[in-house]
Amino acid sequence: MATTSQAQFNANLKRYYSFYTGGFVAFVVFVGILEWFGVPNKILGYIFLFATIMLYAGIGFMSKTSEVSEYYVAGRRVPALFNGMATGSDWMSAASFIGMAGTLYLTGYDGLAFIMGWTGGYCLVALLLAPYLRKFGQFTIPDFLGARYGGHAPRLIGVFAAVLVSFVYVVAQIYGVGLITSRFTGLEFAVGVFVGLAGILVCSFLGGMKAVTWTQVAQYIILIVAYMIPVVWLSMIHTGTPIPQITAYTTVLPKVTALEKEFNDKATPKGAAEETVRAIFRERSAAADARLKGLEAGGAGYLTEQKKALEDKVAALKADAAPDAKAIEAAEKAAKDYPTDPAAAKAQWTKDKSGAAARAGAVKSHAEPFAAKDEKARDIAKKNFLVLVFCLMVGTAALPHILMRFYTTPSVQEARRSVFWSLFFIFLLYFTAPALAILVKYEIYGSLVGTSFAQLPAWVSNWAAVDKTLMAIADINKDGIVQLAEIVIGGDLIVLATPEIAGLPYVISGLVAAGGLAAALSTADGLLLTIANALSHDVYYKVIDPNAPTTRRIAVSKGLLLVVAVIAAYVTSMKPGDILFLVGAAFSLAGSAFFPSLVLGIFWKRANKLGAILGMTVGLGVCMYYMIQTYPFFGINAPRWWDIAPIGAGVFGITAGFIALIVGTLISPAPSKEVQELVDHVRYPNLEGDIDTRAA
Repeated sequence: MATTSQAQFNANLKRYYSFYTGGFVAFVVFVGILEWFGVPNKILGYIFLFATIMLYAGIGFMSKTSEVSEYYVAGRRVPALFNGMATGSDWMSAASFIGMAGTLYLTGYDGLAFIMGWTGGYCLVALLLAPYLRKFGQFTIPDFLGARYGGHAPRLIGVFAAVLVSFVYVVAQIYGVGLITSRFTGLEFAVGVFVGLAGILVCSFLGGMKAVTWTQVAQYIILIVAYMIPVVWLSMIHTGTPIPQITAYTTVLPKVTALEKEFNDKATPKGAAEETVRAIFRERSAAADARLKGLEAGGAGYLTEQKKALEDKVAALKADAAPDAKAIEAAEKAAKDYPTDPAAAKAQWTKDKSGAAARAGAVKSHAEPFAAKDEKARDIAKKNFLVLVFCLMVGTAALPHILMRFYTTPSVQEARRSVFWSLFFIFLLYFTAPALAILVKYEIYGSLVGTSFAQLPAWVSNWAAVDKTLMAIADINKDGIVQLAEIVIGGDLIVLATPEIAGLPYVISGLVAAGGLAAALSTADGLLLTIANALSHDVYYKVIDPNAPTTRRIAVSKGLLLVVAVIAAYVTSMKPGDILFLVGAAFSLAGSAFFPSLVLGIFWKRANKLGAILGMTVGLGVCMYYMIQTYPFFGINAPRWWDIAPIGAGVFGITAGFIALIVGTLISPAPSKEVQELVDHVRYPNLEGDIDTRAA
C-alpha cells in the first residue's frame, strides 16, 4: 500500500512540475510581449523579481506543516529524481550561477579548480557518506555525531561548526541576492539585501524542509533555463551552432588566443595602445611604492609633511592669476582624502600598488595553465590549484546543508540514485560555465575593446552605477578609445550582464536575474534551515528540553530562522568579501570540521568520543586561525604557510583534524559495544530496512 501511495505521489509530482514549467515559459513570453509594447525595463525587473518570489512564497505556503518529520526531512518521501533537482538547486548557489563563469573569465585555466573540486566532491559523497547517513536516518549531521560518539560535547561542537560554515556560506548567497535586486530594481544594495531576505524567508518559514525541497525543484527549473539561453544565443552568434559546450573551445577559444597575442605585441596597433596604458599603471605602482617607502622611513611625520604639501598646492592654485577650477577641485579632493593614519595609509597604498601592478602586466592567456612571470610563481600557482581542488572536494562531502538532503529520500537505494541525479543536474551547468566565460571574453575583446568612449554600450554605465568594483572604465591614456587595460570587470558581473553584452532583449536579462535569484535563494533557504534546525533540534530539543512538544520545537526553529536571517543580512550589507571567496572559505571550514569525524565515524569502529572532540576542534581551529591570519579582510596579513592562499586553509585543517582524531582515539578507551553495533548497522546500507527507526 505504501509503495502504491509513493508511486502515485511521484506521478503527481511529475504532472505538477510539467504544468509549472509550461506556465513559467508562458510567463517569460508574456513579459517579452510587454517589453515589445514599450513597458520600461525597470518595471519589467520588478515583475520578474516579485513574480518569482511570490511563486516561491506560494509553494512555501502550500507546503506549510506542523509535522516534525516533514519540517526537518520532508517526510522522507522525496523521490530520487526530484531530490536530485533539489540538491542541484541547493548546491548551485550564487557562487555557481553568478561567480563560476566570472572566475573562469578572470583566471582562465586556473579557474577549473572550482569545477573539478565541486564535481569530484560528489563522488566522495556517493562513495563515503550519502547511503550511510541515510541508513542512520536522523534529522541533522550533529545528530549523527551525538549518537555515534556519545554525549553532548560532539553534538554541540558539530552544531557550532554547522552554524559557522552555513553562516559564512549564507552571507555569500544574500550578497548575490542584494546584487541582483539592486541592479534590476534600482534599490540601494543594502536595501536590496533585506528585500531579498524576505524572499528567502517566505520559502522556508512555514514548511521547513518540505517547503524548501519543493521550492528548490521549482528554482532549479528556472535557474538552468536562465543559464542556458544566453550562452546558446552567444554560441549561435559566434559559431552558428547551438552547442556552446563544444564550439566555444573549437571555434571561439582560438580567436581569443589570437587577440591576447595581439594585445601583448607592441608592434601591432592594439598592442601599442595597450602599452601606453600599462606604462601609466607602472608609474602609478612605482609612485605607490615610493609612498610606502617614505611611510616606512618617516612614519606619521611623513604623512603630515605630504598633506601639508598638498594643502600648499591648493593655495598656490587658488592664488594663480587665472585659477583652474577643475585643477583646484582635484587638488582639494586629494588633500582631503590623504590618509593621516599610518596603518590606513599602508593598507591603501599597498592596495594601490598591487592593483596598478596587476593592470600593468601583459594579458594572461586564457588557455595557458598556471601562467606566471617565473618558475617560482608557476609552482605556487600549481600548488594552490591542487590544494583548492582538494579542499573543495572534501568540503563538498562535509557540507551539512547538502548531506541533510539525503535524509529526505524514501530509502537508501533512493539516496544512491539521488546522488546520480544530483551530479547530472549539476553537470548541466558546470559543463556550460567554461564555454560561457570564453564567449563573453571574446565579446569583450572583440567588441568593447576599441570602442570610442563617446559610444560606450549602455550596459557599462548600468553596471557601473551598481558597483564600481564590478564595472569601471576610465580613459587612462586620454586617447578616447577603450583599451583592455582600462577595463575593470568583476567576476560577479559576467553571467548577470551576459544578455546585455550580447544585445539580447531585456526580458532575457530579467530571466537571468530570476535564475541567479533562484540559485541564491535556494541555497540560502537550505543554509538558514540547517542553522535553525541545528540550534532548535540539537541544542534546544536534544540538550535543553528533551520533553518539548512538537509545536514548541517547530516554533523555536522558526524564531531562530528569523534571527539568523536578519543577522546574516546585516553582515552581508558590510560586503565582507567576494562571493567565490566566501563560498570557498565555507568549504575549507566544513571539510576541516566534519570530514574526519564523519568518514572515520562510519569506517573505523575504534573512533571514539575524545578523538571526535579533538578532531573537530583542532581541525576547525587550525583552519580558522590560518584563514584569519592571511585573509586581507582581517588586516593581519601574516606570512603564508608554504604559499597557500587563505581559501585553501582547509588543507591544514583537514590534515590536523585527521591526526587529532586518530591520536585522541588511540589514547582513550574504545567505544561501547552498542556504538560499534551502530557503526555496523550504518556501514551496510543494503541490509535490513531502508528507513531506520532510530529517527524516532
